[in-house]
Amino acid sequence: MTFPPTPSLPGPSSSGPSPSAPFLSAPSRVVTVGAGLLDESLAAQAVATTPVDWRPPLPGTAEALVSVLSDPRRQAANELAARRLTAARPQLVGVRRASEVLGEALAGGAFLHAGPPITWERASGPLRGALIGAMLLEGRAGDERDAERRLAAGEAALRPCHEHGAVGPMAGVVSPSMWMFEVRDEEHGGLAYCSLNEGLGKVLRYGAYGPEVLERLRWMDEVLGPVLAATLAATGPLDLRALVAQALQMGDELHNRNRAATSLLLRELAPAVVEAAPGRAAQVLRFMAGNDHFFLNAGMAAAKAATDAARDVPGSSMVVAMARNGTDFGVQVSGLGGRWFTGPAGVPDGLYLGSYGPGDANPDIGDSTITETAGLGGFAMAAAPAIVRFVGGEVADAVRATRSMYEITLAEHPAYQIPGLGFRGTPVGIDVALVARTGVLPVVNTGIAGRVPGTGQVGAGLVEPPAEAFVAALLALAAEVNDPI
Repeated sequence: MTFPPTPSLPGPSSSGPSPSAPFLSAPSRVVTVGAGLLDESLAAQAVATTPVDWRPPLPGTAEALVSVLSDPRRQAANELAARRLTAARPQLVGVRRASEVLGEALAGGAFLHAGPPITWERASGPLRGALIGAMLLEGRAGDERDAERRLAAGEAALRPCHEHGAVGPMAGVVSPSMWMFEVRDEEHGGLAYCSLNEGLGKVLRYGAYGPEVLERLRWMDEVLGPVLAATLAATGPLDLRALVAQALQMGDELHNRNRAATSLLLRELAPAVVEAAPGRAAQVLRFMAGNDHFFLNAGMAAAKAATDAARDVPGSSMVVAMARNGTDFGVQVSGLGGRWFTGPAGVPDGLYLGSYGPGDANPDIGDSTITETAGLGGFAMAAAPAIVRFVGGEVADAVRATRSMYEITLAEHPAYQIPGLGFRGTPVGIDVALVARTGVLPVVNTGIAGRVPGTGQVGAGLVEPPAEAFVAALLALAAEVNDPI
């Protein structure tokens, strides 16, 4: 290798000032790159610094990043995927029985569950508890022991909600007698489903299956579902996109805070509930009003409809699903079809109810991270300062969390806006390449389920997804680029 000649510099005897003199006489400026301790030490000595928040790419991704970032399809593909997601117009069009709308998925005695595929042998405590409860609810077992024996023998196939146009909160178990929100994307025509919200505490989705849990589910089957079905048949479609946008400006982030959204939903439905079922309206409205999270499940179906619109764009590195089954955290990517890329689900860090503590917590579980995938939840925490009282932290932490998500997303949502950030659109369209390049992982806020079957909810907090899932997706994208089929 030939280097250019070194330029001659004046020696000590040369006339005029040394070329280094201006540099040495100028005020010093220190740039600290990813060195927080150094920056703090210099600041303590009154030295001005310019901190640069830089992180190395995730380990093992350098070559794959080159392949994916240089893919000539990527920019246009990601623009298309993000445009489809943000253009979606989810409408609540009905409430229908799972056996009616998901009959094929539930055929042969199958149950749906949250997260990527899993077997009974690897299922976590809350998922096992919810499956036991579903067996009892459907009359397929005489008691808890009988249900466990039948599930262990494979009498009920386990299928992911996401693979059948549905999403399920926490354990996410869906059985035939449950009623589902039906959401249609008026822009692209897709449909998505989610079960009705039972409330908090000891509920099936958190793995509880005691008599009070089954009694509530039977009431939902006999009263709540039919009344809401008749109500929506009378009112016609409800614009969930508009409702979510309004709730964001009223202090919700649409994952762990849904108080405004639930209130708005009640305002829209209450008159029709009274007209559709005057004899049962009071108990239905009281149940909905007593559960601040009642809207969550409708919002999850809306997010699923929007992200599904962005699926199957060749060359796109945008995430269209993040989900957890209590054992694994999985992601799906637009350009990679229905393949799951997984890593171990982490235990959330947060606040605990009563005497519960971290030792009682199950690893992260549920399909509700579809809200973050659609630009809500942890990605919109800056819109919900009150959320920090529920998941721990300070208001500044919520703002910082949302701002950091702009680093790994492809767009800002045109309808979902954050007043505290000057009505900036929420960050949306997670790009696995940007996650790998920056080392920034998606922010997720979540409920915490007890690890022992039957316990129910034990707290709420924040959880960090496993980097392995995003690295695996990136490597698969790179392989597809380098060796296209």
